[in-house]
Order: sequence, then C-alpha cells, then structure tokens
Amino acid sequence: MTQFHKTASTLIAGAKTLPGEYYTSAEIYQRERERIFNSRWLCIGRGEQIPHPGNYLLVNIGTESIIVVRNNNGEVRSFYNVCRHRGTRLCQQSQGTFNNTISCPYHAWSYNLDGELNAAPLMNELDYFCKEDYPLHKVAIETWEGFLFLNLAPNPEPFANAFAPLINKFTQWHLPKLRVAQRIEYNIQANWKLILQNYSECYHCPLVHPKLAQMSFYRSGENDLFSGAILGGFMKLNDNALSLTISGKRCGKPLGEVGGEDLKRVYYYSIFPNLLLSLHPDYVMFHTLWPQSPNQTRIVCEWLFDPNTMAQPGFDPADAVELWDLTNRQDWEICELTQQGVSSRAYTPGVYSSSESLLAAIDQEVLKALAMERVSG
Repeated sequence: MTQFHKTASTLIAGAKTLPGEYYTSAEIYQRERERIFNSRWLCIGRGEQIPHPGNYLLVNIGTESIIVVRNNNGEVRSFYNVCRHRGTRLCQQSQGTFNNTISCPYHAWSYNLDGELNAAPLMNELDYFCKEDYPLHKVAIETWEGFLFLNLAPNPEPFANAFAPLINKFTQWHLPKLRVAQRIEYNIQANWKLILQNYSECYHCPLVHPKLAQMSFYRSGENDLFSGAILGGFMKLNDNALSLTISGKRCGKPLGEVGGEDLKRVYYYSIFPNLLLSLHPDYVMFHTLWPQSPNQTRIVCEWLFDPNTMAQPGFDPADAVELWDLTNRQDWEICELTQQGVSSRAYTPGVYSSSESLLAAIDQEVLKALAMERVSG
C-alpha cells in the first residue's frame, strides 16, 4: 500500500506567499506563458472527444492554435493550425470531422491526417519544389489514462519522465473506460496560480465550504506527493458520506476495482501547470486551467462516470455535479477576493500554515520554471 505523509511534516521552514507581482505583472505572466505553458505537458481533455478517424478539435494555447485529430489508424496526431504555404489558419471550427484531408481555404494546399502534404496546386511548375519538405508542423501529444496532453516545446521532456509518479498509480479506477457526463466552463477574475493553490489546501474548507466540510474533515488529508510538479494525496470521507455528493450517497457502483480504504477516500492531485484531478469512489472530476491574462483564468470542469452506470435507467450526475459546482463557485469567489487583495500596494507576503505545505511547493515549481530567484518579502 502507498505510504502517505502528513503535510505538516513537509512545510518548508519559514515559507511565505509570493510577492504580488507574481499575480499581477504582465512581464511575469508572459514569462510563464513561454517557460511553463509553452514548455510543459498540458491536459487538453479526453480522447473520447475525437472517437473516430477524421474527428478533430482545436486547442488554443495563448496565441497558438493546435489541430488535434485522429488519423485513419485510430492514432491521435496534433499540428499547428498553420498552412505551410503562406501561414493561413487551416481550421476555424472548434470541433468537427475532416474527410481524409485538411485543406487550406486560401490556395487549397491540402494535407492528410498525418500532416503530410497531399496536394499543392501549380507548385509542380517549380522543379525545385518537393511536397515531402512541407508537412504540417507537428506538436508533441500523448495519451495517459484516457486524457490527452500537448507540449509545444521543440524537444519536450519525455512524457514518461514527467509523469513517472502517476504511471500505473490509478489503475483500479479504470480511467480509460470512463466517459464525460457533465461539463461546465467558468471564467474567473483571478491568476491561475491562486486557483491551483486553492485546490491544494483545505485550510479554508470549514469557512468557505460548509457543505463539503460536513462530509470530509478538513484535516484528514495525507499526501504522498509533496514536491515537484505533481502534488497531492487523499482526504477521508466522514461516516455520514459514501461519496462527495449533495446527498452523501454514491451516484452508482464503485468504479473499476476500487475497494477497501479507497471506498472512504477522495484523492486530489494537482498536475502542474493545468490539471486538477479528483478521484472519488464512484466518479472522477477534473479541472483544466487556461490562463487568459495575469488576472483572468478560464476553467473547464468535467465529471467522468462508468458508461455502464450512465446507461442505467434514471442515472443522473446532478448529485455530484451540484455539490462541486457549489464548491467551485465558492472557490472562485474567494480566489477573486484574493486576487483583489494581492493587487493592493498594502499586500506583503504572508506566512504559510502547516496545512499549506503544497502551496509552498507550487511556488518553488513556478520559480524553478521561471528561473527566477524569490523576491524577498
């Protein structure tokens, strides 16, 4: 069984919050875009979004547009949404199906679903032109447990290295088999790091989340990953709760092979920089974070269930969705208040509590990625 360690024992001595500029500065935000969001593995959703050959979706990462498509062999490919002729955007619809080719609307250059140039009208008149020299620019993509991840770096860290702490960690949940039952988008007036940090502590739960606190004691958490890019552990369900739902009941049978102590636990992991993964006995919830500016973040929250449960008469995910939609909105409000506070000239870094050790670890990961020394405060 995995060994867990209480967060109180891992707090960095004297750790304080970051200075306000890390949440408000356009310069730091731009550096984050380049050194974090353009260089790390980002979760973009689930493979089920493109189930059949030719199905595609567009992903916007900052100013970049990426085509993610399933090829004729059922493999997922991704490319910059840029024609190799004169740079025209190839696609505009956020999701759809290609009929074996990706065609440019400007001069009809066309590519197959592996990104190879198929046709370039009139270019055969140039004896020095070779179609093989002009494939679409590829973007690294990986699938893990049904999730899709992109990396814009020219030479990204191997996915297996970056995700080593999680490989085979959640096999009992049968994550690849799960399907999305509900999806909600939120637009929050707060820096993405405040949202990531808020997720990683329950010090605030008794005051901000009274309903949630009735079902899971805020100090029941123990962590097994408490440094680096992947952080988290579990919290226990109280005796009055079988799952985290409005009723406290499960929405269906336990997932996969979940049993034993895991029937009374919820696992929470922040996967830097943009995935928040929450595993319950009967469903899985995940958030993806998409920074829009230093003080604005788009958040997509999705709930996954076993398709056999979803096929049962009377299945309704609302019991789980309503609890977390309530909890999400409570979190977003407090994050927006924090954003307003750290934007004040009066704000100075504060001392982290023993229940906020993961927040100090997130700060260290940010600073390492930005290659910046901490500003004293």
